[in-house]
Amino acid sequence: MSEATAGRRELRKARTRAEVRETAQRLFAERGFDAVTIADVAAAADVAVQTVFNHFETKEALFFDGRTPWVEGAAASVTERASGSDPVAALRRYLEADLTQLLVAESRPENRSYLEALHRTTALQSRERMLVEQAGEKVAAVLGVAIADGAWPAAPAADLATAQLLSRMIADLFLVAGRVLVLENRRLVLAPEPDERRRLSVQATTAATLSELEQCMRGLAAQLLGQPG
Repeated sequence: MSEATAGRRELRKARTRAEVRETAQRLFAERGFDAVTIADVAAAADVAVQTVFNHFETKEALFFDGRTPWVEGAAASVTERASGSDPVAALRRYLEADLTQLLVAESRPENRSYLEALHRTTALQSRERMLVEQAGEKVAAVLGVAIADGAWPAAPAADLATAQLLSRMIADLFLVAGRVLVLENRRLVLAPEPDERRRLSVQATTAATLSELEQCMRGLAAQLLGQPG
């Protein structure tokens, strides 16, 4: 197979995947996640059921596709940071920007059906928790390397075991805190009597929360390494 032929094939596959995703997410918004089957998606997208499964292993994966850039983006913020810069600060800045954008987006009326589907469907909640865990594992892996290499000013002399401990704690604390803010924002958006002032207050705490966590981890690193706090 020539490179040109292979390129066209990959382009067709990418186009099909995007069309299936767009069709499915439109149907989910119109009918509700539970009311839509993979067969419904295939029929509406004019493809075979197997074609849908060739691109998406489950209906839950189809629901989230294209909606969770942070799964890869959080780790990428560490690996793609400027040379010589602080990896933890890079992660914090990425999550602060991403969470701020997400909280605002999920508060818009046009995204209510998405939040309602998440609220009603246990399988979607489980899938989202799994995605958060995946993101945490990816972040911990790259952050551990960066810290072991002496890239984090708070722990310039960390051995491999300490670097792995710190990276796991940083990844989990940052991502769990972000999830708590997201879930609280969703609860307020879906409340029978929305408290707009409280919702805006939750959004406003994002930067402060992540900044405090970063400072706490600097202090913990100092204690683990026997350095002044």
